[in-house]
Amino acid sequence: MAAPTVKTRYISVACNRVPNSLSWGGNGHVAFGANTSVAIYDSQGGDSSGINRMLNGHQDRVNCVKWIQCPTAQADAGCQEIVSGSSDNTLKVWKLSSTHQSSCVATLKGHTATIAALDTLYLPPPDGALPSNPRTLIASVSADSTVRIWERLAGEEEEFTEKQVIACGSGFAMAAALCVIPTTTVPILAIGGDDSKVNIYVERDGTFDKVQSLVGHEDWIRGLQFAIHDNGDLLLASCSQDCFIRIWRISPVNESSENINGQPEVEEIRLKENCFSLAYKGSDLSFAVSLESVMAGHEQWVYEVHWQPAIYSGSTSRHQEMCLLSASMDKTMIIWRPDEESGVWLDQVRVGEVGGNTLGLYGCQFSPDGMSIMAHGFQGAIHLWTKLANQNTESQVAERWSPSVAVGGHYDGVQDLDWDPEGTFLVSVSVDQTTRLHACWRREGNQTSWHEIARPQVHGYDMQCIAMVGRFKFVSGADEKVLRIFEAPRNFLENLSKISQLDLDEEIKERKSQAEGASVPALGLSNKAVFSGEGGMPASDREITHPSELYPEIYFALVNLTSPPTEEHLLQNTLWPETQKLYGHGFEIFCVAAHPAGNLIASVCKASKAEYASIIIWDTEKWHQVCQLAAHSLTVTQMAFSHSGHHLLSVSRDRTWAIFHQPSSEAPFQLIAKTDKKTSVHTRIIWSCCWSHDDKFFATASRDKKVIIWGQSSDGEGERSTSLGGYGPASSPLTTSDAVTAVDFAPIISSDNSYMLAVGLESGLIAIYKWRKDTQDVWTQCVTFDSR
Repeated sequence: MAAPTVKTRYISVACNRVPNSLSWGGNGHVAFGANTSVAIYDSQGGDSSGINRMLNGHQDRVNCVKWIQCPTAQADAGCQEIVSGSSDNTLKVWKLSSTHQSSCVATLKGHTATIAALDTLYLPPPDGALPSNPRTLIASVSADSTVRIWERLAGEEEEFTEKQVIACGSGFAMAAALCVIPTTTVPILAIGGDDSKVNIYVERDGTFDKVQSLVGHEDWIRGLQFAIHDNGDLLLASCSQDCFIRIWRISPVNESSENINGQPEVEEIRLKENCFSLAYKGSDLSFAVSLESVMAGHEQWVYEVHWQPAIYSGSTSRHQEMCLLSASMDKTMIIWRPDEESGVWLDQVRVGEVGGNTLGLYGCQFSPDGMSIMAHGFQGAIHLWTKLANQNTESQVAERWSPSVAVGGHYDGVQDLDWDPEGTFLVSVSVDQTTRLHACWRREGNQTSWHEIARPQVHGYDMQCIAMVGRFKFVSGADEKVLRIFEAPRNFLENLSKISQLDLDEEIKERKSQAEGASVPALGLSNKAVFSGEGGMPASDREITHPSELYPEIYFALVNLTSPPTEEHLLQNTLWPETQKLYGHGFEIFCVAAHPAGNLIASVCKASKAEYASIIIWDTEKWHQVCQLAAHSLTVTQMAFSHSGHHLLSVSRDRTWAIFHQPSSEAPFQLIAKTDKKTSVHTRIIWSCCWSHDDKFFATASRDKKVIIWGQSSDGEGERSTSLGGYGPASSPLTTSDAVTAVDFAPIISSDNSYMLAVGLESGLIAIYKWRKDTQDVWTQCVTFDSR
């Protein structure tokens, strides 16, 4: 039998919730920090491209990501390098190939604290000929109060060396920007920090020297970026927590004070200029720095500014137009352009969310062609807007941008997930306090891709567990003592049927008189059902019956979707109404499982004593407790009903497993098998368990790096002599390289009568193994999942 192959169909992850963590490269790929990894999103492949690889190597959160942008169209290979900075105090340089292969070619160590921002620069050689690996600079900003300059010399493949350390004294730098002074090959560096100044450095004799301090901002500098104007001047945009954006112009100083007639120039009214000089090719060049413009339009901190990229033609480049993008915590992005007549910079386009209950945007980026803009925000979501075609180009006022489908996911640890009974969609819960539903988007031409389709629950507690109770109902548990039941509203079913091309007419008819959607009351945790005609009604138009109605509420609006919803719709219009609450546990909910028939729910909470470690069985028709099952002395970590529904398996932190039997739906559950100190093979916490598709075997996975398959002996002799009830190890232990945290049987048996088992490790590795009863001591590893 040929070994099974594994192909990544869907990667769902959010951008890290820090500034500088997203970069849109000239090759069309978006790189962003995703926990300790760097995710690569192919924005040019259409909405179906999604995240196509993950770069793993950092040991802590990735805080900043930057493509090493190629300065000319001749060095496309250079556009396949990324630099990332992390809270593990290191920088990593990644090299990507067109075959989706990637490798870390350099790890830069020197900082002693979190790296918060960086910038990169290719330096053209003096003769203008670009080698395969031109001289490269990296400027990294760290919480250790330093900015470090790293250099890779021309012709060297991977070797970066620390070139210089710029100390910030008792303060901190927040942003850095690198560029080449026009008409020269001299690099210029701008650093902004908590002193509210923009400090300018230029390279002299191989060392960056400070030449100017630009004063004007009244709060911390959060973003800096250079751009080269068509007239050869250098523009520097800076943004600050004072809500203002400033543009500084760096231009050559004309030494001549006479006009073409030999007469002295008439003095002009000019803004104050600060000058600096440098020696270049035997000549002394002077440059003047002046304030070009101050832009006010944002109402909160401005975190990033980004110039519209240049278009390369041969060995030269030109800007499409001088255009600046900014992102703010006021939840908007603004596109700024200079007025043709007055030269005053004006806000031409504003996109984003107005109002709402979330915080704003951390960063923004133009696409390489300038036709799309992207932002990432406090919820970890990536927001994408695309310029609408066939607009009146003569009128910038008429310019319109439309929200587009982008990748997304949880921004914190995913704790649990479950498929719906028919396998058409997946639900997941996370400590980011949300429940998210993922489904396939089917379009004409059989084009398919997976996306987040709904966010049924936005909670106030970290989510821990979830289980589907039927096809369109689920139960979830969080760091509270309550289980909550949610049922799909009619508007969700209508949209799901169109997005995934599913026949849900019967389900929609059954919910004709039920809720259209849900909203979250102010100061509340429960999703309130919204019926036809009620959505979006402001509190001022209703009779106030409770003081909480004086506060803002997330209102539901009926939406008609044929494509995956944007972040704004996900937050507001895809909630599911909460239909029940189940009380009975004394501590935070930890695990939940649903009977295959959907008539029962099993739940447990955190427990340090046997009296709190009982499993509560709930009836889903009358929503009351059926019984409590006692078998463990510490927290039950996972439970699984058998596919027949007659058995309930549980595993625990006390290193034991237990099986409860229910011969019929009317009969009570009884404990029929349990391991103890003598019979338990595992020596550490048992994290996971599962049943085989035919219920003949079950597997347990433990922190002791072992997976064991258990089965019932044919003679049943063990039932009379031990507490195992006739059950015993059916396999030799599978020993892995790390603690095993998850395990599951494949729903079918392979052609050679082998059971297939997916095993997940604490390190993040996933592997598939085959096992046969007649060769119980032999485990065959079939495939290891691609770590990307």
